[in-house]
Amino acid sequence: MNKTFAEEVVEFNQNLKYSGKLPDDFQVLNPYWDNPETLVVMQRFYEKYYNDSEQRKFLIGINPSRHGAGVTGVPFTDTKRLESVCGIKMESAYTHEVSSVFIYDMISEYGGAEEFYKDVYINSPFPLAIVRKSKGSWINANYYDDKELFNDVKDFMIDSLKKHLSLNLDTSEVFILGKKNADFISKLNKEANLFERMTVLEHPRYIQQYKSKEKKLYIDKYILALKK
Repeated sequence: MNKTFAEEVVEFNQNLKYSGKLPDDFQVLNPYWDNPETLVVMQRFYEKYYNDSEQRKFLIGINPSRHGAGVTGVPFTDTKRLESVCGIKMESAYTHEVSSVFIYDMISEYGGAEEFYKDVYINSPFPLAIVRKSKGSWINANYYDDKELFNDVKDFMIDSLKKHLSLNLDTSEVFILGKKNADFISKLNKEANLFERMTVLEHPRYIQQYKSKEKKLYIDKYILALKK
């Protein structure tokens, strides 16, 4: 029997591991290994919203932040919104993540979580959190922050994107969050021929930090792009 979308994603996440090279000051965090509850809430989330085999649009982030998907296992979803919007409580952690605020405000305008997740699947080309050492502590990093880092993780990212696309995602048009992210994903696309067309949307973190007065415009832009 064919697996549901939810079963495929859960299996993908359960088997996630990065064992490639990394530059000296970088580390990859795997939330599914660090906290057993992450696996549980992630599975509940996908079973709630993806328990079918329908085709969905693909919204592509950068890599999870250690306060969002790096804790909950659900892209752009901190524990606050996982509980208040999705009704899934996480006992072992409490996080607030800036990008999650924008995404869930947009989801609310879209018609709510059920409506949105029925149409859209969100993930990242590098689906685990990356941190870098800075002045003795670890801070969030993006896969493209360092040329050596990008070269080290590139093949893993292509492989990861191919696995996502096999989940019955629409490859005729994908939606990329962040201009710099899009530049790098177009390099991967040239090499691996993954999607036909890329539509670039401003990254939620950028909107929340620098364009919060115009937030409604950006929400409308997202919805227009995703609903057409």
